[in-house]
Amino acid sequence: MGSSSRSSRGSRGQGSTRQMIESLRNHTVNTLTELCRIERAAVACESEEEMQAFQEPLAAAWDNYVSSNQLLLELRGLTRNYPVSSSLVEEARLLVAEDPNSGRSWNMAWLCLVKIRDAGLILTCAQAESQKPEMWGGRHPTPEEAEQLTRCFVYEWTQAIDKMLRHWRAAPIWY
Repeated sequence: MGSSSRSSRGSRGQGSTRQMIESLRNHTVNTLTELCRIERAAVACESEEEMQAFQEPLAAAWDNYVSSNQLLLELRGLTRNYPVSSSLVEEARLLVAEDPNSGRSWNMAWLCLVKIRDAGLILTCAQAESQKPEMWGGRHPTPEEAEQLTRCFVYEWTQAIDKMLRHWRAAPIWY
């Protein structure tokens, strides 16, 4: 009785694993929360075979999450007063691609968020955005106006990046 119970749990686990992998491949899961849920399940796999089955689909799903602008959309959902600039994510993605240490993780979103936080991209992009005449109805802002808007961008964007990074208790990196 104990062994049949164990084998039925194992087959349910394998079925669940297959379902999660298929949802990654089909991009039916494309939100930070859901991808993190699957990522945690993948990291918790008991067998090396299951963990390896997740590697390519999970990496591809995270890459799709960033390249399909879903990361940008979720960031903008957290920055409604001062929406995140697309240049913030684009610049982070370029820096991640150039960084030889980026191969240590399968998670493009996490890599981009960490790069945004650690490379000073928030301040750089906020300053550039606050200088744009389209932010000021076509006119050039005064230095004081641009500085005030920069501070607003920096505050709200930093809060959003920090909130998204809280989805990971540990860095999603290869050991």
